[in-house]
Amino acid sequence: MGKKIVIVGAVAAGPKAACRARRLMPEAEITIIDQDTLISYGGCGIPYYVSGEVPDEKELRSTSFHMTRDERFFQEAKGLAIRSGTRAVSIDRAKKILNVEDVQTGHTDALPYDKLVLATGSRPFMPPIPGNDLDGVFTISDLHKAIEIKERLSRGEVGKVVIIGGGAIGIEMAEAFVDLWGIEASIVEFMPQVLPRIVSRTIAAMVKGELRKHGVTVYTNEAARQFVGEGGRIRMVVTNRRELEADLVVVAAGVRPRGELARDAGLLVSPQGAIVVNQRMQTSDPDIYAAGDCVETLHLVSGKKAYAPMGSIANRQGRVVADNLAGIPSVFAGAVGSFIMKVFDACVGATGLSPETARMEGFDAAEALGTQSDRAHFFPTYALMFLSLVVDRRTRRVLGLSGFGAMGDGLMARINAVASLLETGRPTISDLSTLELAYAPPFSTAVDILNATANTADNLVSGRLRTITPEEFISWIRGKTDHPDWMAVDLRHPKEAALFVERFPDRWMALPYDTVRSNQEKLPGDRHLVLICNAGTRSYEIQCFLDSIGMVDSSVLPGGLNVVKRMDPSWMP
Repeated sequence: MGKKIVIVGAVAAGPKAACRARRLMPEAEITIIDQDTLISYGGCGIPYYVSGEVPDEKELRSTSFHMTRDERFFQEAKGLAIRSGTRAVSIDRAKKILNVEDVQTGHTDALPYDKLVLATGSRPFMPPIPGNDLDGVFTISDLHKAIEIKERLSRGEVGKVVIIGGGAIGIEMAEAFVDLWGIEASIVEFMPQVLPRIVSRTIAAMVKGELRKHGVTVYTNEAARQFVGEGGRIRMVVTNRRELEADLVVVAAGVRPRGELARDAGLLVSPQGAIVVNQRMQTSDPDIYAAGDCVETLHLVSGKKAYAPMGSIANRQGRVVADNLAGIPSVFAGAVGSFIMKVFDACVGATGLSPETARMEGFDAAEALGTQSDRAHFFPTYALMFLSLVVDRRTRRVLGLSGFGAMGDGLMARINAVASLLETGRPTISDLSTLELAYAPPFSTAVDILNATANTADNLVSGRLRTITPEEFISWIRGKTDHPDWMAVDLRHPKEAALFVERFPDRWMALPYDTVRSNQEKLPGDRHLVLICNAGTRSYEIQCFLDSIGMVDSSVLPGGLNVVKRMDPSWMP
């Protein structure tokens, strides 16, 4: 007989490692245990199951050829031993035994191993909020919880839902409740923005605008203080600012690694509880491997250890584990944190570091905003795309990219292009400026938005471009600024500018782009000029001209009005 391989965890990394190991080592004895009875499901698809886009939970457990990944599938089709409903209790490293317990009967057993794989995953974080044990307060921890939520929706028991946390899961759940079920949904996020530390403030504001457009109320800079019930069931969420009625609460406040089994066995774990592994996915015991949401990994941009609980990463790590079990040298170098998600009719994605995170990591980070059509502007189905490129001012190194655009694959293509560069090297602004990308009018523009945004970054860090952030501009227009005197110069067509001139007569003037050179005397020389167009390109060109004639007191609104109107349209005429 071959090696005895025991794998703890049967959702993502565990099954991937087991199936790959079986193909490489047909003679091995491979056993997977999991304390749950629903195994190998796509957890990232849970919001889409709740929304109805995935009609049956079995679809989350099905292969692409429509076989359910249950115990029989793994035993008969894959040749693996499966013990579901079985909890791993402890590891005896000296005897190389895993002690387990049947969840229902309490019967204990000892499983000998030659190699052990820990794929114990993560658990949702439940903040210590009074009332968090009330009926109707859920975390999205497993498929059972998702099924129960959907059953309550189907029975008509839910009219108002409050979601604690404005991260990816919280946003996806809000869409699920609103889009199909017509439920009144609110998101409470204690950070200043949704998707905190993942995307730039500007991109996050556009996501918030998209949520509001579809009826989701978003409260940022706000924290839940208490869950109030009636008859043991949730009825209200009390925050530091308001009271929100709720028939159901979803706590989506992030996850924490399940590293207790490893810690109790004396394996090295991080201060946050994640299992420490090397690039071969070995723990501090060379006969024990770990992969997936339970481990820490290296962030390839910051160069520091990070926690990246993603199904895509878990599957890649599972394959690396299997290779090394079979004696094939294989490494998982790290990750750059790439993600993309749907937000109603739009999508948002990112890779690398956000501006905030880059500054926290000690970089002199600058943000370049780009606005452009995702394909040729003359192609009938074009839509606008928005990119935020993060670079280091001193080294010109690219640190990250986030973006917002119409639902489709266009944004993902740009995110993936930058992700591949971040993963394999230390790309610079010029690398993106000259990056070759496939072109045809139905798919992109001749100068792709990625190239164009890198060009903007080049102008910014070289000192040729001076900007005001969209957030600053909105603050200025709302009168929340200490700047003594400024004037918006609208370079668009007079018809586009007319309503703004009418609403802000003392702050807004229309001077079309193609008339500035011949009408420069109309510009007030004693005021700070904010140059405005739809995307920012005309504004930059006019800034260059004004600099050449000595009028250097100006700022460009990066991304133009196309950005700020998606962030906060309430101030616009």
